Amino acid sequence: MGEIVGMGLVAHAPTIMLPLEVRLQLNEGKEISLVPGLRRLRTEVLDVLQADTIILFDTHWATTVEFIVAGHERRSGLYTSEELPRGVRQVPYNIPGNPPLAVAMAASVRAAGIPCIANDDPHLPIHYPTININHYLPGPEKWVSVGMCQTAVTQDYLDVGTAIGTAIEQAPGRVVLLASGSMSHRFWPLRELEKHEASDPIHIRTPEARAADLERLDWFYEGNHAAVIDTMDDFLQFAPEARFGHYLMMAAAAGGRQCRAKGRRFSDYENATGTSQVHVWFDRPEGGWR
Repeated sequence: MGEIVGMGLVAHAPTIMLPLEVRLQLNEGKEISLVPGLRRLRTEVLDVLQADTIILFDTHWATTVEFIVAGHERRSGLYTSEELPRGVRQVPYNIPGNPPLAVAMAASVRAAGIPCIANDDPHLPIHYPTININHYLPGPEKWVSVGMCQTAVTQDYLDVGTAIGTAIEQAPGRVVLLASGSMSHRFWPLRELEKHEASDPIHIRTPEARAADLERLDWFYEGNHAAVIDTMDDFLQFAPEARFGHYLMMAAAAGGRQCRAKGRRFSDYENATGTSQVHVWFDRPEGGWR
């Protein structure tokens, strides 16, 4: 039987892919904490856990009529972002997949009454929430990306996550879950952007969004996932990335409202042109997630 051995909310901000000298220039001469945070996650967490598979919930992979799971044996090539080709260009990637688990995940979601497929089309696009995180966390693990259905609502994400958790339990192997995306996620207008590129959270788009993020971070530290889930209607007014579907699916796979895993930060809470960025890792509690 399979098991979830750890999970994390991780920031994929394209800034992490810029050369160090550019990062320092944008951030008042200081390194953004996201980069050393990812390196610490690799050495201090993933190398210790020795998982077989990483399931990554990808906030830039927008689907419409169904959820989609990447079912490839391997994804490889050069990636240039259509959004930011000046900074994220020709990034090499070579990512092994886990087709049997992907197929099982999709089948479990369909059994829960939600349209979902595993797709292994070699021309299926890949997105930088997967590319950027894999770039910093390469290792022996297989990777499976999961898209965000843009017509889904909070309960759909929770139900999909629960079904993915069931599939993990029924398949062999040790699995890590990564929710790759932001908390509040509104950008500054174009003509104001360059004044808000430093990582200091004072640049988060509004004080109210910053306060909402910090409230949820406190709940993460307490292991109070029920509070995060039960206040989603309030949080949606601050435009969490992908309607926070990446977190919701991850948390639901590990028990949802009953999940009691306490978070620990692997970065500062940072700004990226108005959006919030942070790495929070959740260790599996003794006795299980619930």
